[in-house]
Amino acid sequence: MNIMLMAVIGALAAIMANKGIAVFNDGLRPIMPEHIEGRMSRKELAATAFAMSFGLVIGFGIPFSLAASIILIHCILLGTDIIGASSPDGKKGVIISGVIGALYGIGILLGLESVVKAFELLPVNFMGSLGQVGAPIVIAFAAFPALATGYQYGAKKGVLNLAVSVIARQIAIVAGSIQMGSATIKLNPEGTALIVGMVILLVFAMQEKTEDETVDLVSIFEERVKRIKKNIPYLMVMGGLVAAATASGLMAGDPISLNLMKEGQLMDAGFAALARGIGFIPLVASTAIATGVYGPVGMTFVFAVGLFVHNPLLAGLLGAATIGLEVLLLGQIAHFLDKFPGIRKSGDNIRMAMSQLLEVALLVGGMNAANAIAPGIGFFVVVGLYILNDIAGKPVVRMAVGPIAAILVGVLVNVLAVVGLFTV
Repeated sequence: MNIMLMAVIGALAAIMANKGIAVFNDGLRPIMPEHIEGRMSRKELAATAFAMSFGLVIGFGIPFSLAASIILIHCILLGTDIIGASSPDGKKGVIISGVIGALYGIGILLGLESVVKAFELLPVNFMGSLGQVGAPIVIAFAAFPALATGYQYGAKKGVLNLAVSVIARQIAIVAGSIQMGSATIKLNPEGTALIVGMVILLVFAMQEKTEDETVDLVSIFEERVKRIKKNIPYLMVMGGLVAAATASGLMAGDPISLNLMKEGQLMDAGFAALARGIGFIPLVASTAIATGVYGPVGMTFVFAVGLFVHNPLLAGLLGAATIGLEVLLLGQIAHFLDKFPGIRKSGDNIRMAMSQLLEVALLVGGMNAANAIAPGIGFFVVVGLYILNDIAGKPVVRMAVGPIAAILVGVLVNVLAVVGLFTV
């Protein structure tokens, strides 16, 4: 069932990229109309997609997936962007992209399982220690609303949000649970802090008004909005498949929820995915309206659906409905964002805060994992590679350096063990 699910997701995502219906890479979306409207050749589009996405698949998607044994969606959908963009136009391209996309989806699933099994045959099996890469994220992710508040409204309000979130976290620890009739709701400290922090950020954002005349994006790009709505069946099927795969524990939409899933904290992972979705509303809505090209997972709320609804079939139905509703409400979302410019800005700040938090947490996690694999050598190698990556002009995105360096330490100690220079 998992193989079939991954095959269909890979095939459909590649076909949608080929037909210009949806692409996952936010940077590629504004370029798609250049090809759709005949100003860019298929060859140029393919080269652009490869340049934008290949490094992220290798340096971002695969290391996170490997560390948690859960597939990060970037592994699949950045790859299918390349496959779809590189396949020819017309029916021939649809067939080629669909077949290659399906094989790619299966390859990612089976390849990940094979690598995990291969670890067990090594002289030093570092798979267990590699799990420490995500440990700091599980605790630290609740701080990002406070960081976003700081970016948008200054350090004082950021500190206020952080302080209230910490207090809320401690109250959740002391209270433990809430009794509602015959049901007992267990309070999670990090989840409570996250919700409180997001509420404070949104309260600040909704107080920000504008008196300037706003631009009605929907009326300017009316034909492109119609194009997205025409393709709603493809998008709904994709949303349902991704929600079902998430509910099955097969994949995650971002490193934060991925690591929470690995720890079995599905409710917290759902809240993290929900908060990420809120942060992506302005970006996805504005780029979709302006380009006529949507994202295969929409505003990413389908991941929250999969995490909150543990039944894959029900999650699939709700995921399809969620992405369908997103598309139908595109115009209303754009008008709402025009009324509350603070919320539009908060999307960028949420994404920036998440990136900064992940960069620090994953560096710390990478150092801890590497040091657990090889005490002393681990810190030495990770810090050295992190700074050398900066010196080299950041060929690897910063947040991926920690996990990649930890994997390299694991490979290094196995080489040293073979030649007799390392003992467990």
